[in-house]
Amino acid sequence: MKIVLAEKVSPATLAVFQQEPGWQIVTPDQIKNGLAAELADADALVVRSAVQADAALLSHAPKLRVIGRAGVGVDNIDTDAATRQGIVVMNTPGANAVAVAELTLGLMIAMGRSIPRANSTMHSGKWDKKSLQGSELRGKTLGIVGLGRIGLEVARRANAFGMDVIGYDPFIAPVIARENDVTLVGIDDIFRGSDYLTLHVGLTTQTEGLINAHSIAIMKKGVRIINCARGELIVDEALVEGLKSGQIGGAALDVFRQEPLKDSPYFNLDNVLLSPHIAGSTDEAQEAIGIQLACQVRDYLKLGVVQNAVNLPSLSHEEYAELAPYIEMAERLGHFLSHATPGNLENIQITYSGRIAQGKTELVRNAAIAGIFAHSDPSGDPVNRINAAAIAADRGIRIQEDKKEFVTGGSGSVLKLVLHSSDGDVSASATVLHGTSPRLLAYDGIDIEAPLNGTLVAIRNHDVPGVIGRIGTILGEHSLNIANFALGRSVRSQRVPQGQALAVVQIDVPSASEASAAVEALRKVEAIASVRLVELGKL
Repeated sequence: MKIVLAEKVSPATLAVFQQEPGWQIVTPDQIKNGLAAELADADALVVRSAVQADAALLSHAPKLRVIGRAGVGVDNIDTDAATRQGIVVMNTPGANAVAVAELTLGLMIAMGRSIPRANSTMHSGKWDKKSLQGSELRGKTLGIVGLGRIGLEVARRANAFGMDVIGYDPFIAPVIARENDVTLVGIDDIFRGSDYLTLHVGLTTQTEGLINAHSIAIMKKGVRIINCARGELIVDEALVEGLKSGQIGGAALDVFRQEPLKDSPYFNLDNVLLSPHIAGSTDEAQEAIGIQLACQVRDYLKLGVVQNAVNLPSLSHEEYAELAPYIEMAERLGHFLSHATPGNLENIQITYSGRIAQGKTELVRNAAIAGIFAHSDPSGDPVNRINAAAIAADRGIRIQEDKKEFVTGGSGSVLKLVLHSSDGDVSASATVLHGTSPRLLAYDGIDIEAPLNGTLVAIRNHDVPGVIGRIGTILGEHSLNIANFALGRSVRSQRVPQGQALAVVQIDVPSASEASAAVEALRKVEAIASVRLVELGKL
C-alpha cells in the first residue's frame, strides 16, 4: 500500500501507518514533483483543509481507494468525483466532542464567577473583591439543545457539577437520555426553564435563528447562553437587545455568522465572552482526530471496513443505475414522514416489497434514515447515506427491516416506513414510477398517489363537503399555484361515521412567507385537523 499524507500530521498519526509492514508512507516534505505525480500509484490520500482534492487532482489517481479528511468538513473534496471513481471519502466526526464540552463548561464557570473581569481588574492593580461575588453551577438548570455526541458529553460533566439537566432532541431515544440523567422536554420548556442554555445542533432551516426575539422573550430572566455550535443559530440583533435589557444575563460565543469577527455590536458589551472558534482546538482533540482517521483508513485498506464515509459505498455501474431511483425515493419518503413524528423517535420499521427486496437494501435503508433526520439535525453530526444507520444506533433508535419479495397492486417495488415514537406511530409507503419519479402511495393507512417532489402541503381533515374548495381558495388567495392535488379518504364505519380524508397538494412557491401565511390560514379552517408544509426539493 502507498499512503500519501498531503498535509502535516502528528507523530502518533504517522505511527499508525508505519506499523503496517510493507506500506510506503509519503509525508509532505517527501513530495518533490507535485501531489498529482505522487497520486499516480497511491492507494490512500490523507488531507486536512488546505489541499483541494478536486476532480482534476483525482484524475491523476487511478489506483486511489480512499481519501481521509482529518476533521468534519469535506468542502475541499469533490465527493461526487470521488464516488464516480470508486473512492471512499471518510471524515472524523465526534473526535473533538470532549474538547467542545470542556470549553462549554469552562465558559459557564467563567460567566458565573466573572473570571475575565476578575483577571482584568487584577492586571489593572485593583482589588475589586466585593463586585465579583458570583454564583455556583450546583443546583442550576442547564438546558441542552441537541443531544448528539457533544451534547451528551456536556450533560455528563454538568451532572458532575450537581446541575439539573434538561434537553431537547426529537432524534434521541428516551432511554439514552435517562442513562445520562437528562430530562427530555419541549423546546419552549427548554427556553422557560434554563438558567444556562447551551446549543449543540447543526445548521438547518429549522435551527437557523433558533435564538430570536420570541424565544428570548419566554426565557427565564437572567439566563446565560453559550454557543459553540454555529453562529447562524442566533439572531444577533435579538441577543444584543436581550443583553442590554437584562433579559439575558450573559452570553459566551465561540462561533459567529461571519468569521473572522471584525466588527460586531458584541465588542461593546461587557456581559459577553468572545472566543475565536476554538472549541475543538486542543492538542488532545487534534491528536484524536489524526489517530482516528489513520485507523479508519488502515481498516478500510486491510479489511474493507467503511467508517464515517460521506459518500456512497462501491457499487457496480449496473447495480447503482438500478438502485439509484429507489435510494432517492427512500430519502424523500423519510423526509416527508419525519415532519409528522409526534414524539421522540424510538424505532424505525422498514419494509421492502417486490424487486427491491431482492437486491442490496443497505443504501435504501440508510437513505430513508438520512431523510428522516434531514429536516432537523439536533446533534450536529453529519447524517448521510453511509453513516445514517450508525448514528441512529448511537441515539438508541432501533431499526427493523422486513423483506417481502412479492407485492400486489401493480407496483414493481414498494417501500414502507413506520416511525414508532414515544407519543404514537406514523407510517407511509412509496414507489418509483416512470423510471425515476418517486410517488407517495399511502400515508397513515389512507391510500393516495402523490409526487414526492417540490413543495408539498399535507392536510388531514374531516371527510365533509366543502374542504377541497376552501383549500383551493386559500392557496389562490396567497398566490400559490397548485401543481398537483391528490386526495384520499379512510373507510367509513359505524365507529367513525364521519371518516377522515387526506390531501397532498404540490404547490409553486414564490416566497416562503406566502407559503407560511397560507398554512396558517388553512389551520384556521374548522374541518381541517392538521397542516404540514414539506419542502422536498426538485428532482
